[in-house]
Amino acid sequence: MRASDDLRRLDRAHVWHPYTPRPDVEAGLPCIVRGEGPWLWDSEGRQWFDAISSWWCCAVGHNHPRIVEAIRRQAGELDHSILGGLIHPGAARLATELARLMPDARVHVHFASDGASAVEAAVKIALQYHHIAGRPERCGLVALQGAYHGDTLAAVGLGFLEQFHAPFRHICRRALTVRPPVEDRSSEVALADAREIFERHRDGIGAVIVEPLVQGAAGMRMYAADWLRGLFALSREHGALFIADEIATGFGRTGQWFAFEHAGIAPDIVCVGKALSGGTLPISAAIVRDEIYDAFDGTSQDRTFWHGHTFAGAPIAAAAALAALDLYHELDLPARAREIGAELEHRWAPLRNHPAVREVRILGAIGAIEMAGAAEAVTATARRARDALRARGILARPLGGVLYLMPPLTTPAEVLRWVAEAYRDAVAAAV
Repeated sequence: MRASDDLRRLDRAHVWHPYTPRPDVEAGLPCIVRGEGPWLWDSEGRQWFDAISSWWCCAVGHNHPRIVEAIRRQAGELDHSILGGLIHPGAARLATELARLMPDARVHVHFASDGASAVEAAVKIALQYHHIAGRPERCGLVALQGAYHGDTLAAVGLGFLEQFHAPFRHICRRALTVRPPVEDRSSEVALADAREIFERHRDGIGAVIVEPLVQGAAGMRMYAADWLRGLFALSREHGALFIADEIATGFGRTGQWFAFEHAGIAPDIVCVGKALSGGTLPISAAIVRDEIYDAFDGTSQDRTFWHGHTFAGAPIAAAAALAALDLYHELDLPARAREIGAELEHRWAPLRNHPAVREVRILGAIGAIEMAGAAEAVTATARRARDALRARGILARPLGGVLYLMPPLTTPAEVLRWVAEAYRDAVAAAV
């Protein structure tokens, strides 16, 4: 028996794969054993292009030597030290670097381990802030229709989908939803509808949470910056805190350091994760304005934020993140994302008039091709396109009927051209 066959046998026996239907597991999944730059290699020796940056994390590709060396160095100095009642250099330095990326550096950073954990912290901070201020009735949350903020229970309530979350209906607190200006819906109409929801729940909304400009799991659904700016103004007008979930869009991916910058707003809380460590280690954060932090002055039990995780801001992960941020500045990732977007606009232009394509959406280094037709048909078409890409050594992962590309931002120009053209060819082959 080949080693790869033995690994697949063990995998099928014991690994529960996230977001992977059982038939795909039984059919056999690639067994990835090595990565370098935008490439992955499987146990059979086949080379693959990582078209989704390994779930949007690997902004500078795999195993970047600077990040690997930072991890190795830190592991030899301090492997772990909790942030509960203690300080360590990595967390202090990383919080400072994150503060410098905000519109106003007067912030405090609450570290977590993954995106959903950062969102949970942000939501709890927002609601407890209103409680401290004597406004406990402000416990309602507003999210976007089709939102995704993670798979913990509070995060599921922010993006509740009956087909996925029906078993948890009775224990999830579901958010109010506003529909962004997508599918030919104007910003004016969408903002008027949002205003109506705010007016109807005038004194009960504690916070608004959004994926700025790009709703990833909804199919890389993109909406206008002017609507985001209007929604932010509504939150200010009605005394609700504004949370920007930049876990997927942060650190240059959209052509700005953060997607909210396209709208010229300054959120109260910014959640980051994924690319924060360059995809090497789990680390995330909720970055909170000092006006909110200052309410948690510890003068009573309910004025302390009793919340944390064992590996929040762990030293090795913090070292990886510091090395990654240093690289991101040196490489000017927002500029690289804009260059990738321009290349996709050029290479995918013929698809905008393709009868089987409903829409082509591009923002920075995020490209999405949405197929036209009924839901089941377009999902099947996207899967056929995925199979055509995999036949050429490109690991793609459609979202329903949406074929998307989120490559590492360090992908060489000639490789990007090849990948972009392969996507165009795969759509033609699939229909």
